[in-house]
Amino acid sequence: MSRLPPVVAVVGPTATGKTALAVALAHRLGGEVVNADSMQLYRGMDIGTAKPSVAERGGVPHHLLDLWHVRQPASVAEYRQQARAEIDRLRGDGVVPLLVGGSGLYVRAVLDELDFPGTDPVLRARLEGELATVGAAVLHQRLAALDAAAADTILPSNGRRIVRALEVIELTGGPFRASLPEPRPHYPAVVVGIDREAADLDARIAVRVDRMWAAGFVAEVEGLAAEGLREGPTASRALGYAQVLAQLDGELSPDEARERTVLTTRRFVRRQRSWFRRDPATTWFDAARPDLVEAVVATIAAPRIER
Repeated sequence: MSRLPPVVAVVGPTATGKTALAVALAHRLGGEVVNADSMQLYRGMDIGTAKPSVAERGGVPHHLLDLWHVRQPASVAEYRQQARAEIDRLRGDGVVPLLVGGSGLYVRAVLDELDFPGTDPVLRARLEGELATVGAAVLHQRLAALDAAAADTILPSNGRRIVRALEVIELTGGPFRASLPEPRPHYPAVVVGIDREAADLDARIAVRVDRMWAAGFVAEVEGLAAEGLREGPTASRALGYAQVLAQLDGELSPDEARERTVLTTRRFVRRQRSWFRRDPATTWFDAARPDLVEAVVATIAAPRIER
């Protein structure tokens, strides 16, 4: 097994340039990309998730895109099963798997041995009933009182994750974060993180959102709404999609929807940064450095202690 190539994970906040770096690395290393962006798993959610186009993929195969219908709830366990199957196949063929995305739990679920706490249907139903009655913000306040660290990493509008955190706290009697054990590596891995100065990243997010609207993002959401996006407990809350749905429902003006998408994305980026910075095994790079690809390749090739 030691002769098989390691997994190279490319992580970091939204809009830092992970896709372009991954494609360049794939060409240099003889690799293929395995998606670890939870929203790019949904079919039709293309513009708002910055799903790489065929041209942007640069001839590099990309795996685990467009798996789920927008009505389907996300499942980290299901994703892990499919991602590991793809990675095992690639490694067996001598191909470097590049695990790429900004969904920290999805990356960790693949790279590490994690036992996810179970669920209790009665407890879950009660919490979901409360969510429908009082709203996500009220439940988020309860979560903050019980586990401030968990509340800090979950958006107040993300009712599904808030419900899950409260469920785990009641089931285990401990903090939500404590329910995830210290990582034990499943694969030999090199984890590369890229980031940018806050002002630079804020500007890139604003430009990205403008490009989304110019590319027909509102029409994309309208089409997905006709396919049941509003009924999707995960997809309907995705960045940008939730705001455009509110615009279509008359709750926000077009300008308000766009501005809220920018602000919500910036807040989300800060949560991503907090999550990824916890892993001491990650080697960080400034995404703006001109020799980024060469520096990352050198790090991947350097002798290392396996995770």
